[in-house]
Amino acid sequence: MSGRQDRLFFESRYRKLVRDLPQTIFWCPTCKGSRKHRVGCETCEGNGKLSDDSVQELIARRLLPAFRARRGKFHGAGREDIDVRMLGRGRPFVFEVETPRYPDADLEDIWRRIQEQEAGRIEIEPFRQVARERVAELKEGRFAKRYRVGVACEGAIDPASATALEGLSFMLAQRTPARVAHRRADLVRERAVSVLAVRAPAPDGEFPLEVDIETEHGTYVKEWVSGDEGRTEPSLASAIGVAATCARLDVLEILDGGPLTAGG
Repeated sequence: MSGRQDRLFFESRYRKLVRDLPQTIFWCPTCKGSRKHRVGCETCEGNGKLSDDSVQELIARRLLPAFRARRGKFHGAGREDIDVRMLGRGRPFVFEVETPRYPDADLEDIWRRIQEQEAGRIEIEPFRQVARERVAELKEGRFAKRYRVGVACEGAIDPASATALEGLSFMLAQRTPARVAHRRADLVRERAVSVLAVRAPAPDGEFPLEVDIETEHGTYVKEWVSGDEGRTEPSLASAIGVAATCARLDVLEILDGGPLTAGG
């Protein structure tokens, strides 16, 4: 890299290996992180945010100083909940560096320091510089995903009935979940889910059921497990005949390609 540029864009993938780390800065919902209002804020105790770190911050702390930049933006290809691990090849993202005063920073050295200093929390692929248009491509992408779900059940399940779901696919009608209805339009979306593997009980013995699934983009997996009080139909709970909740969730892979189709 050489020459002065207003913004630089770097693409990579991140793997999130812990369950208490948000993708982006987790601003306090009460004071919004405002310097003026966070003093005395009881929700965040004056911190302005609800978590010490995020994937965004762990990367920015190394990337921005190297380019002598004050600000940057994190653009992810979707996001996972704070309690969900992101495994497999990782989630694609572009980090935008605003107004770099030193555009010739050593990307390999930055990558190596992140790998060493954040080992056990995140892993990332080496950075590569991309054009601004790559941000829109990631944001507009429709990526199918594979998940592993640890299922807690209220009552005994029939292992044979549960494992019989393996290889089946379902077309869901998902109304916007109650947990996000305050910030998203109340709509009913059709999404496809394919059951790849069922283990009853889970191999580690922690849950009575562990399920691997592949889903169309935008599927609410936790609500597919529970049914969300009828807002998602059909659900895993209805299929196994007992109340169920998603107690542990990992993204196993983000897939390139088109949406799934349900059948079988």
